[in-house]
Amino acid sequence: MKSPVDPAAIQAALLQQLGWRTRPGILGRHAASPQSIHALLGYFLNDRDSPTPFPGRDMLVDSRLFEWGVAPPLEKVISSRLELDLLLGLPEIYRHSVAVIEPWQHVGINLQGEDVRASKNIAYILQQVADADTILFPVWHSGVSNNKRIASVLGAGIATIVQGGNPSVHDAASFNGANASLEDVLGLTDELLLHRYPSSGPSIFICLGHQLAAASHIRLIKRAVREVADLVHLPLDMERTAITSLQRVCERIAAVAAALPVIKDGKTLAKGWHDTLFAVAPNEQVEVGTRRLLPYRRRSGAGHIPSELHEAHALVADELEGVIDTMLKMERELQIEMFHSDEVNEEAALFANWAYKLLHDTIVPVRYQVAVSPLSWMLNLPYAVEILSQTAVDSTNWTEVSTTCIYYKDWETHSIRRSFTCQFHPELMADIRDIGKRDGPRYAELKQNDGARLLVRLLYHGMQE
Repeated sequence: MKSPVDPAAIQAALLQQLGWRTRPGILGRHAASPQSIHALLGYFLNDRDSPTPFPGRDMLVDSRLFEWGVAPPLEKVISSRLELDLLLGLPEIYRHSVAVIEPWQHVGINLQGEDVRASKNIAYILQQVADADTILFPVWHSGVSNNKRIASVLGAGIATIVQGGNPSVHDAASFNGANASLEDVLGLTDELLLHRYPSSGPSIFICLGHQLAAASHIRLIKRAVREVADLVHLPLDMERTAITSLQRVCERIAAVAAALPVIKDGKTLAKGWHDTLFAVAPNEQVEVGTRRLLPYRRRSGAGHIPSELHEAHALVADELEGVIDTMLKMERELQIEMFHSDEVNEEAALFANWAYKLLHDTIVPVRYQVAVSPLSWMLNLPYAVEILSQTAVDSTNWTEVSTTCIYYKDWETHSIRRSFTCQFHPELMADIRDIGKRDGPRYAELKQNDGARLLVRLLYHGMQE
């Protein structure tokens, strides 16, 4: 007679085989928790000269060991169903960690000719600052099998960071060679945008992630327009006033989107939202290196953008606080590292903000009818998207949408939650190298680095919501 299978013993054997720690944190004497991590993020931001909370524990990085899946603290890599199932059985791990999604195996090739795996830098910074563990989801390797499940798991953690990568959002073929297609990655991004619940952690989208988020905004608005048009009636809407109002607004959104061109350097790159270059297009010039982060200013000579889009954005900017815009007002001059050849189009960002806000305001009086209909997913849509900053590529060209804040407004309490996107890499130092190929910066150096401070500040504020 066979002995009964002991699930706990199987789990313990797998954990030992994979080298996974079950105690959150690696630098402190006590296990890390969301509360301790949040407190240490605040300690880091409080000034620029306080000592490390982990004296003598600054990591001396061994380049042979500081690689994903090799040794702690980078041992947790979810590259198969086996590892995902194991993680699902360890809520004390994923609820106390930051998840990083890699859409591609590296974020680009630097001037030294090195592949830059910037996800390692994120893990290093968070460990040094707050002893926060990081779990890697390399979807370029694992593929994406269940968007909703993955997004639900990620949302239960401290935060989710979507990394950069070499491919282009406007070119599906550029994802060839990976186990996750452009459609797969966009589908996951859609779900991340829809999973910013009151109990979830924030998402931070970096570089390619920033561009994926922009494309997903347009996809979600298109989906809303399409499904509203196809719906015959809403429950509790006996006189059809609710569905009629929604359909009228969605027709207006579709009409504006179809006629909104994307223009750069006097050239029309997209004639409307059905063109592949509407959300993201190539930069006028490749932007690599240290840049000063500047407040967003309405582009001159952009008369093709309807004034109502600018007005809606101005209202959001006046009403809400996007963290980065406050930093630009209160901090010293902010220097960040750019490393990209594509950019989010200002036209698409302004349109997404206007459309989201219009949908939200239209749904408010009919939200009870929407809540019991096939359109209930629309209650998870963002409330607004604010462009927070820009950078100068050269004397004549700009990256107008360097950062955005994605706002969510609770329907009943009106409280605000936020996620963030940035075109630049706050986790990279000026040499654009990943930790392991370069020495890990000590705590004092991180305290002085604008990019690291910005990344920590976004996490700090996002965790409060």
